[in-house]
Amino acid sequence: MPSHAKPSLEAGLVALKQGNYQTAIAQLEPIASSQSNATASLQAQVGLVMAYARTGEVPKAIAISQNLIKSNNPQVQEWATRALEHLTKRKKSEQESKKVETGFVAFDNSTPDSTPVTPPETPTLEEKPNEQVIETKSDDIPAMVPLARLKATLAPPPPTPLSGFMGSVTRTQAKLFGVIYWRQAQRARAWQPLRKPKLIPLRLLSAGTFIALFWVIREILKLALGLINQTLVKLPYVEPIQLLYYDPTQLLLIVLVILIGVSPWLLDLLLANLYSQREFPKDVLNTHSREAVRVLQRCCQQRHWPLPKLRILPTAAPIILTYGSLPRNARIVVSQGLLEQLADDEIAIIYATQLGHIAHWDFAVMSLLLLVTLPTHKLYQQVSELADKISAKIWRWPVTILASLIYGVWCLLTGTALWLSRLRLYYSDRIAAEITGNPNALIRALLKIAIGIAADIQKQEHTSWQLESLNLLTPVSYQQSLSLGTIASNLSFESFLKWDTANSYRRWFTINNSHPLMGDRLERLCQIARHWHLDTELHFASVPSKVKRQSFLLQIAPWLGIPLGVLFAAFVWLTWQLAFTLKFLNLKWIYEDWSFITGCLLIGFSIGTVMRINSFFPDIKPATVQTDDSLPNLLADPSALPIDSVSVRLVGKLLGRQGTSNSLAQDLILQSSAGLVKLHHISWLGQSVNHQDLIGRQIIVTGWFRRGATPWIDIQTLETQSGKTIHSPHPIWSTFLAVAAQAWGAYVFLTG
Repeated sequence: MPSHAKPSLEAGLVALKQGNYQTAIAQLEPIASSQSNATASLQAQVGLVMAYARTGEVPKAIAISQNLIKSNNPQVQEWATRALEHLTKRKKSEQESKKVETGFVAFDNSTPDSTPVTPPETPTLEEKPNEQVIETKSDDIPAMVPLARLKATLAPPPPTPLSGFMGSVTRTQAKLFGVIYWRQAQRARAWQPLRKPKLIPLRLLSAGTFIALFWVIREILKLALGLINQTLVKLPYVEPIQLLYYDPTQLLLIVLVILIGVSPWLLDLLLANLYSQREFPKDVLNTHSREAVRVLQRCCQQRHWPLPKLRILPTAAPIILTYGSLPRNARIVVSQGLLEQLADDEIAIIYATQLGHIAHWDFAVMSLLLLVTLPTHKLYQQVSELADKISAKIWRWPVTILASLIYGVWCLLTGTALWLSRLRLYYSDRIAAEITGNPNALIRALLKIAIGIAADIQKQEHTSWQLESLNLLTPVSYQQSLSLGTIASNLSFESFLKWDTANSYRRWFTINNSHPLMGDRLERLCQIARHWHLDTELHFASVPSKVKRQSFLLQIAPWLGIPLGVLFAAFVWLTWQLAFTLKFLNLKWIYEDWSFITGCLLIGFSIGTVMRINSFFPDIKPATVQTDDSLPNLLADPSALPIDSVSVRLVGKLLGRQGTSNSLAQDLILQSSAGLVKLHHISWLGQSVNHQDLIGRQIIVTGWFRRGATPWIDIQTLETQSGKTIHSPHPIWSTFLAVAAQAWGAYVFLTG
C-alpha cells in the first residue's frame, strides 16, 4: 500500500467507526477508485457500502456490492453477496412501507431485519459444526471475515492478522469495522415445558409496588397541601383553605384504582401527543417478522385473548413496552429501530416477552406507574426548557430549582417500582423462551438492543427523553447499555458480563437499578438452552470470582454504621436504665425521648463514611494512572468492587443534554475509543466554567473508575485541550456529608 493511501484509509475507517459517514465517504471514495493497491481498494469499497447504507444512499451501496461480486477473491464475493441480499431487502422494505399507511416516517439510518426464519417448531438455521455467522453494527451488513476463520466460541480472534481477504489487515483495523461475532446458536426443534415458576413473589411484589406508589403520592400530596396552607396562613388578608386539611387517603385510593382501569386509553393519548405513537398494522409487522405474528396469534388463541393492539414509536432506539389493565385491552408498543435492528426470530421472541408481562399481570401496575410518571417527566422537561429561555440569572435560578425538584419527584415515583421492574423481566424471559423454544434468539436480541440504544445515544450525543421516561418498561436499561453496547469491538461479551455472573456481591449493587444484571439474566437463558440440550449463544465460566470480604464491608461502611448505631443506642439505653435503677444518675428524661436513637443512627453513618473516604478517593498519581487502553481490562475484572478505586485518565468526547435539564449532571457520558462510560460529577459553586460548557467537546477526564452493576467514573477534573479545567469535589462533599451527619446526630442525641 502506498504511503499516501494508508493515512486516508485509516482516517476513513476511523470516521466509519465513529459514525462520521460523510467524512468516511470523502476519505474512502478516492481509494476505492484507485488501481494502485487492490487490497486497499477492496477495503475502501467495503467501507463505502457500510457508509452509503447508513446515510440512506442504498442504490450506491447496491452498485458497489454488485461490483464486489465480480471480484476474484471468493471471500469478497461471499461478503458482497450477503451484503447485496441485505441491501435489496432494505430497499424492498422501504418500498413496501411507503405503500402501507403506518403513521410514521421510516429513518434513513435504519436497518431492516436480515434473515427470515422458519416457524417456531423448526430451527432458524441449519448450521454446520463450528461455523458462525458474522453481523456488524453497521446496518447488519456482514463483515469481511470468511466463515471458515471462525471457531465455535465467542472469544475474540487472536491478535494476529486475519486470513483470506483480511490477511493484510491487523486486528486493530478489523475492530474499526465494528465487527461482532454471533454464534447463531440453534433453537429447539422440540422441547419439554419448563417447570412452572412460583408466581407468589411476583404477585406480592406487584401489590407492594402499588402500595408503595400510593404511599409516596399521598405523602407528596399531603406535603404540598400543607405547604400551601402554611403559606396562606402567613399571607395577609387571606385564609387557609379548609378543604386542604382533609385526609386525601380515600380519594387518592379511588383515583388510582380508576386510573388503572382507564390507563390504556390515557396512555394512548399521552404517547401519541408526546412521542408520536401510531397504530401499527399487523400486516406491516408481518413484513418485518412473520414469526412474531404467528407467535402473537397462537399464544392469544391458546389463552383465549384478543390480539393485543399494536402500536409503534418512530424512534431509532430499539425499545418495546406493554401497557394496559386487562389482557383484552393490552397494547404492545415497539419502536421503528427495534424492527430494523433485529432479525425475524429475535423480533418474535421480544414480542413473546411482552406476552409474558400480560400473562403475569404485572403490566397493570407498571401501566399505572407510567401514567403517573410520564406527565411528571414532561413537566420537568417543560420547566427546564422555560428556564433555558430566561436570560436573567436572578429569575433563572428559582425555575432551575423547581425543575430539579420535579426531577426528584419523578425519581421518587419511579423508585417505587425498581424491585418489580427487575423481577418481572426474569419471568418474562422464561415464558418467552418457553413459547418460542428459542432462548438463544433472546440472548442475541437483548445484546442487540443494548448495542442499538448505545448507538442512538452516540448519534444524538445525549440520552433522549424517550429513553429516560420509558426506561422502566423497556427490556434493556439505557444505563446498562452504555458500556455493554459499545465494548464489543474491544472485549467479548462473556468477558464483560463475567462480573454479572461471578462476582459474589454483585446483587448488592442492583438496589437502585431499574433492570437486573444482564449477565445474570443471560446466564439463566443459557441454562434453559442447556436444559433443552442446545448449544448456547454465550459461554460463561462457572467459577465464581474471589472478592475480599473486607473490601465489601468497607464498601458498605456508611450503611453498616446504621445498624451499629442501633446497637450503640441500645447499649446507651441499658446503661442509662442501670444508672437510674441504682440511683447513680437520673437521665430518665433522655431515654424516655426515643429520638436519641436517630442521633445514634446519624453518628454511625458518619463514622462509616469517614472510614471509607480514604479508600474511596485515593490520591491520583501519574505513575499509576490508567489510560483508554486499560479500560477493557478494568471492565473485565470480575472481582472488582466500586471501593477498588482505579485512577484513570481517559480522553474522549463529553456527551449529555444541554441546559437546565442537565443541571444536576445526571446525563454525563464519556465517549472514549474503548466505548461509553457513565460519569458522576458534582457541581461546585464559584467555578468559572460549567460542566455543560464542555458538552460536545473533546476532553480529558481524570478520576476514579468504579466497577459496579453500571460502570462509572467519579470525576476529579475535566480538562479541555485549551486548558480549561473543572473540578468535581467528590472527597470534599463526602467529608462535608460525614461532618454534617455527625453534628446533626450529636445535636439530636444531646437535646432530643
